[in-house]
Amino acid sequence: MSGLTLKNVKKYYDKTAVIPDLSLEIHSGEFLVLVGPSGCGKSTLLRMIAGLDSLSAGSIHIEETDVTELAAGKRGLSMVFQSYALYPHMTVRQNLAFGLKNIRTPPDEIARRISEAALILRLDEMLDRLPQNLSGGQRQRVAIGRSIVQQPKVFLFDEPLSNLDAALRVQMRQEISQLHARLKNTMIYVTHDQVEAMTLADRIVVLNQGRIEQIGRPVELYNSPASLFVANFIGTPKINIIPAQVNGRQLCINGQPMFPLGDKFPVVHEGQMVSLAIRPELLRLNEVTDHQFGVFVDFTELQGDSTLVYARFGEHILKMKSSKQLSFAKDTPINFGFNAESILLFNEAGKCIPATACDGINQPGLLMGQ
Repeated sequence: MSGLTLKNVKKYYDKTAVIPDLSLEIHSGEFLVLVGPSGCGKSTLLRMIAGLDSLSAGSIHIEETDVTELAAGKRGLSMVFQSYALYPHMTVRQNLAFGLKNIRTPPDEIARRISEAALILRLDEMLDRLPQNLSGGQRQRVAIGRSIVQQPKVFLFDEPLSNLDAALRVQMRQEISQLHARLKNTMIYVTHDQVEAMTLADRIVVLNQGRIEQIGRPVELYNSPASLFVANFIGTPKINIIPAQVNGRQLCINGQPMFPLGDKFPVVHEGQMVSLAIRPELLRLNEVTDHQFGVFVDFTELQGDSTLVYARFGEHILKMKSSKQLSFAKDTPINFGFNAESILLFNEAGKCIPATACDGINQPGLLMGQ
């Protein structure tokens, strides 16, 4: 197992900064997920780690070795791409063996490694098939197997499940998680899918325009987002956000006092503009809660075992997720409610406003640059 250290890594294309200045410590044996919207620099960062793209500045260390100028093939890394990149005219066995033959691995050793990888990935009965005779999930397992036989120090994954349908993505997430538990190698995984990030990661790095917004365990990012960007990105369905103003220790919405703050947010000041954020699953329908307010149903989405209720609150559309199967006619008046510990506040710069320490919630994790 090997850890990695990125020190003041920068990447420019002409004069455009894709990665302005990024430092990151990746622990030995951990499953780290880089997540963020398209164009945030996550795949570029992975390619620089792999040695496929050069750095404009900074350094990359694997354990104590500086590999910044080292060729990709000499870094001891293996990468699984979004496309399977299998040779169509070769069998599974030949695809797995190809890279090992190129580095003149003894035939007996090649056979042993292929046998071990096939056992781990349940490819035993497919070794003599061509890729065209495999399903998408099976092809991706072969692509992962090609990495396993290389016995790398670190596995790199660049959105490996994006070409699979929803059911196969769930299955492959489980298989990759089990693979990490078995091999215990360091794994760095890039995705734009925050569900993949939440279910796979030991730690998540949320990227925004080439900068780190927050690093933490999935539950930390979900419960305690350090910025409005992270709160918006992590969680399905997306968090509810309502502009508000502090007036007399009350949150005022559209000029009307709505929710008393009490002593929960001691650092807010009179007249401050804030964003009130509440997760849809923490809103309650027609229940006794600390705070309640009337809304009008816009529409509902029945999702089998749960329902998303979209409702109008003034000019805002709020989402409430219920574990019940519900159906409402448009414009039905209902009550939404929430408890005091459920809310998050963010200042005008989009940074989390800390709540009282005794709450045990709403305490932001590491926010880079603060």
